[in-house]
Amino acid sequence: MIASGGGVFEVTADGELVFSKRNMGRFPEDEEVLEALRARKTG
Repeated sequence: MIASGGGVFEVTADGELVFSKRNMGRFPEDEEVLEALRARKTG
């Protein structure tokens, strides 16, 4: 986890952006980040 400011909430895995509150304009829904990580893992 990397601290930041300005209300930024971003999730990265192996240097790849998985979710960005700034890009989406919202916080993720329940399970949204986990689903994105699982999809990334399976290809």
